[in-house]
Amino acid sequence: MKLKPIANNQTETHHENGRIILYSYETPVAAFVPGRGGVCTKTKYSPTTSRHVNKALARWGCSRVDVDQAEFDAIL
Repeated sequence: MKLKPIANNQTETHHENGRIILYSYETPVAAFVPGRGGVCTKTKYSPTTSRHVNKALARWGCSRVDVDQAEFDAIL
């Protein structure tokens, strides 16, 4: 796993299986899953965290799939 600081209060972890997890502040809020795209929890976050997610999805070049928190936790 590689830790990659993106910007203030944004960090990604890059995993050997190709997954990328985006952390906004200290909370995992989005994941890139190869073959599936960008996966996000249905949980609502602040406008700043929502911007972090949208920028990550654009950076990853994928669409967004919203899932329940339990499914998102399983991805992590």
